[in-house]
Order: sequence, then C-alpha cells, then structure tokens
Amino acid sequence: MLVLAIDTSTAQVAVAIGDAGEVRGEVRLVGGRRHAEQLAPAIQSLVEWTGVRLDQLAAIAVGIGPGLFTGLRVGVTTAKVMAQALHVPVVAVPSLDLVAYPVRHTSRMVVATLDARRREVFHASYRPVPGGVQRVTEYAVAPPAELVAQLEAGGDEVLLAGDGVGAYPEMFAGYERAELAGPEFAMPSVAALVALATASFEREVFEAPWEVRPLYLRESDAELNWSTSGRLR
Repeated sequence: MLVLAIDTSTAQVAVAIGDAGEVRGEVRLVGGRRHAEQLAPAIQSLVEWTGVRLDQLAAIAVGIGPGLFTGLRVGVTTAKVMAQALHVPVVAVPSLDLVAYPVRHTSRMVVATLDARRREVFHASYRPVPGGVQRVTEYAVAPPAELVAQLEAGGDEVLLAGDGVGAYPEMFAGYERAELAGPEFAMPSVAALVALATASFEREVFEAPWEVRPLYLRESDAELNWSTSGRLR
C-alpha cells in the first residue's frame, strides 16, 4: 500500500512516500516559511526519485497541526486537492503525535512540544504503550512556564521532545524530572506519519478530502489584529 505523507506544520516542509508503513523516499526542507513555494517541487522530486506514480497511491496522509497557520493551510489544502483528484481518502494525523511517536521507546511520559510563537508552546502528553504512544492530555497551547508548572504538579518523569523546548530552553532548564529527547526529535517526523497513517488506513480510519480541517488552537495573527482593531474602533 503506497501513501504520500505531507507535514508543513512547522518551518519544515517534509514529504515522504511510504510502502506498507515503511518509508521508500523522503524529502525535508528546513528554513524560512516558503511552504507554498517548496511543497509542490518537493513532491515532484520525491515522485521522480522513488519512481512511484501518483495514480498508484492508496491515500494521502497529512499532519494537521497544531502549528504555523500558513504552513498548515498549504499542507492541508494540497493534501485535500490531491486526494480529490486521485479519488483517494485522506488520513489526518495531529502533528504533535508525529513528535511523540519516534520517542516511544521510553519508560517516561512523553511531552511533545512545538513552538507556537508569541512566547507559547503547543503541547500534549503521551504514555508509552506496546507499539506506540497513547495521548493522555488534550492538545493545548500555553506559555512554557505554565506547562512546566503543570508537569511539576503531576510529578512524572518526563521526556521532552519537539522544538518548543529548544525555543524556550530557559523555561525548561529548571525542571529536574525532565530529560531532553535531543535536536534530532525537534520536528514532526514524516516517517512517523507514514507509519501511523498506514495503520489507520488498514483499520479504515480515514476521511473524505472535504472533511479534513487543520487543528487550530488559537486565532491567527491576522484574526487577532482584526479583532483588536475592531474593538479599538
């Protein structure tokens, strides 16, 4: 079963083609916020490199956030348009799950974080289970200090993963029960997207393209500015 996986929830543009849950080829572009310019060429390069035709795909998998508004819109829209054109379903996976899954081989609670800008982080917590992780909190956005306070109150030994930790190291440095997953686990893993999406597809857990929505946890800067200017009037 062939799947095209797309995640553009962060500054990274990542695409992969998976076959039976394993990555056949992957392209990752990091730097800037040029998702609209980079995504289509990345997919084209990947298709040419792997020799997979688009009409061979069984599904499109996409990371739906939370994350950067512009990146999410580009990735989710591209996944929906391609799936509709190819008459295949979309498997939508939250991007925090793609941070947590690669560090599943731990005895600690996994806390996935992504930099939300505005001095905040997107986050969710997971317990390792056989074959993966199980989310135990809601997807949320909060200042790093608030997240650390929640973790200290819980008293768990935790493994911190994602670029939210790297963006605010001073906020997490004092938490003695935490271990850092490392910079190689900073971004959502498109290989994890291939694995999780393939498992979901095999269980027939997927969506029609027009049903897929990005996971937004707050208003965009444009919406916030519009709301503020409206109140000032």
